[in-house]
Amino acid sequence: MQNKKVKIIDLGLIDYQEAWDYQEKLFAETVEIKLNNRKNDLGYPTPNFLIICQHPHVYTLGKSGNEEHLLLDEKGLKDKNANFYKINRGGDITYHGPGQLVVYPILDLDNFFTDIHKFLRFLEEAVMLTLEKYGIIGNRVEGFTGVWLNDKNRGERKICAMGVKASRWITMHGLALNVNTDLSYFSNIVACGIQDKAVTSMELELGKKLDLSEVANELKNNLKELFKMELI
Repeated sequence: MQNKKVKIIDLGLIDYQEAWDYQEKLFAETVEIKLNNRKNDLGYPTPNFLIICQHPHVYTLGKSGNEEHLLLDEKGLKDKNANFYKINRGGDITYHGPGQLVVYPILDLDNFFTDIHKFLRFLEEAVMLTLEKYGIIGNRVEGFTGVWLNDKNRGERKICAMGVKASRWITMHGLALNVNTDLSYFSNIVACGIQDKAVTSMELELGKKLDLSEVANELKNNLKELFKMELI
């Protein structure tokens, strides 16, 4: 039986390593339930979680990434009050920091659909619907994950990065939407390994700061509709 219930966990501003450890804990517990069900012919429902948070300044490098895309040495990281982690998601290097909305869906896709491509497209669609609510038109760029803005005058610029891991159809990591993000920190990396595209934020596009919790609620509702979730 599919379990469509998804528990919302708001961690606020939390250190990246602490949030990563928490993700790993929930992920491992869900895997254990699935393995136990299979081994003993049981039918216990697997849980689903949606973690909402922000991080202090940090750069993370995916398993397929190039460390040379971090343009700071150890002293530079210290001067920027930033940390650096190599992690087990897909994708290259990205930045997280205050004012950025980070969402980690820890979902058992057996509860929804077993299609990673569709999972990523739904995450992108939820972000684009959220941006549309604020009058911002987001789109996809062929060959890249995430959400982008594009116009003739300013060209393509990334507003939301994505990187996920999945094992036994259980997902972790997720998306980072630039809401009120300090974009100067992106100048210290080749963001997502892409050298010829800029980054942007909702604040930059609209010329004003936004209520991050309001944006988070909008995004949660869009995820709920797309995945047919029951948020708890």
